[in-house]
Amino acid sequence: MNVINKSKELSPFKFEIIAECTRTRARCGHFSTPHGLVYTPQFMPVGTTATVKGISPEQLSATKAQIVLANTFHLHLQPGEDIVARAGGLHHFMGWNGPILTDSGGFQVFSLGNINSINDSGVIFQSPRDGSKVELTPEKATRIQMALGADIAMAFDQCPPPSANEEAMRLACERTYLWLKRCISIHDNKNQALFGIVQGGCFLHLREKCVKEITELELHGNAIGGVSVGESVHEIHRIIRQVTPLLPKQKPRYLMGVGTLPEMNIAVANGIDLFDCVLPTRLGRHGTALVKGDRWNLRNARFREDYTILEEGCPCPACKYLSRAYLHHLVRSDELLGVTLLSLHNLTVLIRFTTAMAQAIRDGCFSEDFAPWKNDSPAAHTW
Repeated sequence: MNVINKSKELSPFKFEIIAECTRTRARCGHFSTPHGLVYTPQFMPVGTTATVKGISPEQLSATKAQIVLANTFHLHLQPGEDIVARAGGLHHFMGWNGPILTDSGGFQVFSLGNINSINDSGVIFQSPRDGSKVELTPEKATRIQMALGADIAMAFDQCPPPSANEEAMRLACERTYLWLKRCISIHDNKNQALFGIVQGGCFLHLREKCVKEITELELHGNAIGGVSVGESVHEIHRIIRQVTPLLPKQKPRYLMGVGTLPEMNIAVANGIDLFDCVLPTRLGRHGTALVKGDRWNLRNARFREDYTILEEGCPCPACKYLSRAYLHHLVRSDELLGVTLLSLHNLTVLIRFTTAMAQAIRDGCFSEDFAPWKNDSPAAHTW
């Protein structure tokens, strides 16, 4: 392990590398924001509409979450950025005192592709709420994020489906770059960082070109977008391994939409710092728990008289006090408490996993314990 000592006083949005693995590209560090430090590598719970579904801010804090993600497009629709701004910004509005990152709405260009139209100016959506037309441009997405007051804003980008051909991907990359420059031109909130996003799908030469163009601009951090949107796990791994090392080392690197243990492990081994994914709470809402890397459906009859705790050593409320039989009862009864408990457990698992990887990097044992990922690795049973 190579420990890097830096004595410079932290300034807003300064990324500090604390330690690096000598056998992989893994590193741990911290990113300073107006609402505190984010220690990396770190998993970010998704609070799309200014709430992590079914979980209070106090409960979320108990998972050791450090930073939360919210969504520009959905908050623009309801309640509207003006209401959030008059409440004092997202932090006051949702009762979360830690750092917040807002996605730009670029993912909705992909996820709501059947109800939008795209041109060089921006995207026109049909509102999923009332069918009205909603136009989102780089300038508008940036202004909304400045009004919301998150610590980190994402540039507005075009996220194509993985089935898009090379020419469609090339055009999306060109738009992403031009839109980024338009975001930069009006972004004047000194208390908000701006991250760019690398697109290009599975065409690595397009990814490389996008990295070169985006990283020539003055940004606080960079993200890899357009992964985990339907392509194979093999392709995700290939993109991570090829693209991550091209991103600037002294700025945080964010892999968007990824929250599975093997993929996060491979990404950290290649130098990724931040992750987000709806997976932990979505699984919780469907009665599924993450246990040692596996997915357990608590609705299954085998848990009906299983009076052991869900996972030994997990500090979440479900594992501290309650049995698998009780959790089975809650989810079979469609009780909201079951959703909350399983969501808290799943979030705790992912946050503990990224925290354990950071500790292993500091201790100089990351390559032995976490890289490459092995389901039978001792590390998989100690974090």
